[in-house]
Amino acid sequence: MSKIVNGFSKLNKLEKIDWLVSTYFNNETKVKQVLLQYWNSNPLLQDLHDDFIENTISNFYLPFGIAPNFVINGKDYTIPMAIEESSVVAAASLVAKFWSTRGGFKAEVISTVKIGQVHFLYEGDKAELESYFKSKKDDLLKVTETITQNMRTRGGGILDIELRDKTSDLENYYQLHVTFETADSMGANFINSCLEAIASEFEKEDIQIVMSILSNHVPECLVHAEVSCKVEELYAENSELFAQKFVQAVAIANAEPHRAVTHNKGIMNGIDAVVIATGNDFRAIEAGAHAYAAKSGRYKSLTNASIENGIFKFWIEIPLALGTVGGLTKLHPLSKLSLKMLDNPSAKELMQIIAVAGLAQNFAALRALTTTGIQKGHMKMHLTNIIKQLGASDEEKEYLIDYFEHKTITHNAVVEAYNKLIGEK
Repeated sequence: MSKIVNGFSKLNKLEKIDWLVSTYFNNETKVKQVLLQYWNSNPLLQDLHDDFIENTISNFYLPFGIAPNFVINGKDYTIPMAIEESSVVAAASLVAKFWSTRGGFKAEVISTVKIGQVHFLYEGDKAELESYFKSKKDDLLKVTETITQNMRTRGGGILDIELRDKTSDLENYYQLHVTFETADSMGANFINSCLEAIASEFEKEDIQIVMSILSNHVPECLVHAEVSCKVEELYAENSELFAQKFVQAVAIANAEPHRAVTHNKGIMNGIDAVVIATGNDFRAIEAGAHAYAAKSGRYKSLTNASIENGIFKFWIEIPLALGTVGGLTKLHPLSKLSLKMLDNPSAKELMQIIAVAGLAQNFAALRALTTTGIQKGHMKMHLTNIIKQLGASDEEKEYLIDYFEHKTITHNAVVEAYNKLIGEK
């Protein structure tokens, strides 16, 4: 039987579910029950969620947690995190408390420039194209005035428009490279609207516009965050040895791309969790961060570490194009709550907070890797997940957690201990 459907978007939500269950799940009532149980009991709130995307049939929840005790530029924060991976929130919380007694985190925004491009083909004389661009540049800015009016009142707008020759990369390929300041907005719709107006004004018979679109590669939208302390304050014992191993671990991530990818994935555990919680676009942040990690032509660590004159220093520099107005930031109830929890930060302050979350996550991972190993803590957190999969009672859960307090945790070992426990009952 064909699974192609016509007019699907015109079906209501229940009809869409019925079609899915009938076509792919042999009319299993349990499947429908699973989808329905994640609907919000508040119809207005459910309608809000339904309108975020198309063809909504249910909600997919992520755990929403908080990591307290962060001190950033002398200010106390509790950071919201939405993520499904165990140990991330715990690690962030532990690191926050650790550095709160060592001066806290320092962070600063280096720049906030965002980029959009009009991509076009031109086969004529380059000098004539340059002359045409110069004659049209003022008009390109004027044609966007109605779009940029509100943004300009908030200190944003178009910073510059450049003509760039890309013919060495692709035959007849040029672009208008446009830089923007979008204040507290992420600015995607604003940038794309400006670019389309610019393209329409610039296009003529011998200029073929291919597309107009913002770029998620934002190497000039940068934030820096760091921590530092005396080497002897880092560890309870063997501080010099472990500090050197920590610095060497970062050096390895800079030398070996296979390690760098996993190293940076850990950073993004912290960053993505806060980006999601605040209603920002984590896919854009991921793409921009990984592009920046490869800016030298080789994929490297987003963090660095040093020991100089007995002082340990650990820092991150990362592009983060974020917003605190527009999009889900003002629509999703938990995103609004997250921003309020952070004292309604500006986009620049949110950049600092999120960079710190990434740095904290990386510190936790490297500290574990270069001392006890990462699996001990991770598997301890994962133990509860395994126990839940087994359907253990509260009493059995308590026994198993106590049983594995000083034992190596593996899935098979937990299953074996559980089966033995229930066999003795």
